Formats: sequence, structure tokens, C-alpha cells
Amino acid sequence: MNQFSRRSFLGSTAAASAAMAFGIVTEPLLAAQFDPPHVDGGVMINANENPLGPCAAARQALSDIIPESGRYRFDLRKQVIDAFAASVGVKPDHVLPFAGSSEPLHFTIVAYTSPKRSFVNADPTYEAGFMAARARGAREVRVPLTAKYAHDVRAMLAAAPDAGVFYICSPNNPTGTVTPHADIEYLVENKPKGSMVMVDEAYLHFCDEPSAIDLVTAGKDVVVLRTFSKIYGMAGVRCGFAIARPGILDEINRYGGDNPMPVAACSAALASLKDARVVAERKQLTAKTRAATCAWLNSNGYKYIPSESNCFLLDTGRAGREVIAAMAKHNVFIGRVWPVYPTWVRITVGTPDEMEKFRGAFQKVMKGTTQVGALSERERSILANHDGHTFSV
Repeated sequence: MNQFSRRSFLGSTAAASAAMAFGIVTEPLLAAQFDPPHVDGGVMINANENPLGPCAAARQALSDIIPESGRYRFDLRKQVIDAFAASVGVKPDHVLPFAGSSEPLHFTIVAYTSPKRSFVNADPTYEAGFMAARARGAREVRVPLTAKYAHDVRAMLAAAPDAGVFYICSPNNPTGTVTPHADIEYLVENKPKGSMVMVDEAYLHFCDEPSAIDLVTAGKDVVVLRTFSKIYGMAGVRCGFAIARPGILDEINRYGGDNPMPVAACSAALASLKDARVVAERKQLTAKTRAATCAWLNSNGYKYIPSESNCFLLDTGRAGREVIAAMAKHNVFIGRVWPVYPTWVRITVGTPDEMEKFRGAFQKVMKGTTQVGALSERERSILANHDGHTFSV
């Protein structure tokens, strides 16, 4: 376990302290760099949101809690901890709630990395982790995905014998591909002593791969992250959890875990957990819509990475940032580019109607009927300052 005090951390460089205190990076922040307008009729498939929003029961709960939202309602916090713990098969003391899963992701990195203990992740993967590691002053190690686009756990182990945190996002953002449970188990069993394996399961409900929570219940050095932002459609409500053994949660909690989950989020999460149909129905709908989109891509000869999530990577065959700008002219807003794959763009799976509009716009862009390359001055400034290690749209 990484032994350092909160006082010693806050006594480090002012820049790093300020970054961690005020610069927690989230998916909305990453997606909003080019300020895509939320226009009526616009197709917003850029931020891995769920276009269905909260389920009916959660919407009613949100409405009902409004008169009580002026109070902290700590009783709701306990209720949501108990209900979520029961839903994933752990004791309540193995669960810590947050306003989304970004906070525990960052706090885990702060707790278990340092200038002497590296942060190890895949390339490409969700970028927030390496930003937290950079602010912490930790060495960031990027390891390419395997040929099947899984995390290469053996290469990750070999690349960082000094590791503090290994980050696994499964299904991965942006590829939508899974890392087999057996590989995660291998990583846990062979990692350096005192290091932590953090498994981000934000998208797990969309696939059939088993959770890594069984490694938590086995007492391993594992933190599992969950969020209600994806399949539950509560991205704007902000509800997430860290699952780990109590001693690990105590370390994470030192950096902000006592900040209570919003009352509205607690209420909506409780209602969502009571609806036994929501996960299965949305998983099936997403899979059906994704399959229809991929069938169209196949029929038109477009290359993409097969996904088990609510997003996938699509090869445009040209600078992906320029295609993003061209798609926006059709009010279709697609996701960002990762530096390692400059011609690939991330596509969120929207509703069937949204994906039909996406197909129409994409065909026009790729067939040359829409001008490609008309980046704004602000966009070009952002790209000019991109160092290949920070996020990019």
C-alpha cells in the first residue's frame, strides 16, 4: 500500500495540488472541448450518453424528491449503499458512493501512485486516468491493446515493475471491447506487491463478460468502478460507486469520499435498482441497434472495431477530426479521436432513428458531398497545442 499522508500530498507542487483539487476530468469535459451545441433535432452521439435517459421509475423518483432536495437526507445515502451492495453481492462496507465514477477513479490514482510508482493503462483507453497520474507526478505507461483489442495484461506487467495502479476499462472506452476475466485475474495474481488493479466497469451491463467484483470479495487488491451514467441513463444526475475491501475504501475516502452523493441521484438510483427490467431491456435494444448499424457499415465497406458496448471505433480513412467537423454540419455530433488512431472516431450507439440520421450524414461526408476539413480557428488552436499525451476531440 502506498504510504503517504494527505498533508504530504497537499505539500507537493502547487500545480499538482491544484490540478487534483479542481481538475477532476470527466467524460462530459472530454466530449465538450469543441463546445458541440445541443440543438433541437441534433444527433448527440459524441459522449457515450444513453439517449433513453433515466427509466420511468427513476424519473418519478426525481420528481418526487424535489421538495426534499434542500436537505442532505443521509438516510437515503445509507439506503442506496445497502441496495447497491445487495445488487452486486457484497457487504455494504465494501461500497462507497460518489457523484459519478470519475471521483473514485482519480482518488484511487492519488492514493496508490506517486513519482516513484507508475500508472499503467492501455492505448487507447479512457484518458482521465493518465491525466490524474500526470497531476500526481506519476510516470504514465501506455501499452497497446492486443490483436483482439483487449488489455495486454502480460505486457502491462512487464512494462512497469514499479506500478502503483493498473487501470483496466472493460468494456474499453473507446473500442467497446472486453478484457477476459481470466486476464484480469492473471494481472491481479502477478502484479507488484502493494499495487492496485482498478477495473472500470462503466459499460459492463452492455456485455456478457463477468464482473471483477468476485476478486474484491476474495480480498484481492482490486477496486471496481460502477456508474449509473451509461445503461441507467443518468449521466447528468451523477451517481457512481467504488467497490473494494474496507481498508482500500478508507484510503480512497481520504481524498473526498465523504462528499455525499446528491439526494436526487440517491433517489433515482434506488428506483432504478428496483426496476428489474431496465438493464436487460436496454442491453437488448443497444445490441440490436448496434448490430443494425454495423450491418450497414459492412454493406458499405466501412471498417470498424466490433464492440460489445454502447460505442465503437470507426475508421474514416482520413483525419478523424475533420470528419467530426463535417458531420457537425449535418447536426450529427460524433465522439473524439485518440492520438494512437488518428483516422478513427468514436461513435456512441443512439436510438434507431439517431443511427439512421448518422448513416445518412456519414455517407454524405465519405462520398464527398459535404466539405471535409473546415475546422474553426478555435479547433485548430486546440489541435495545434495537442502534445500527443493529452485528450483530443
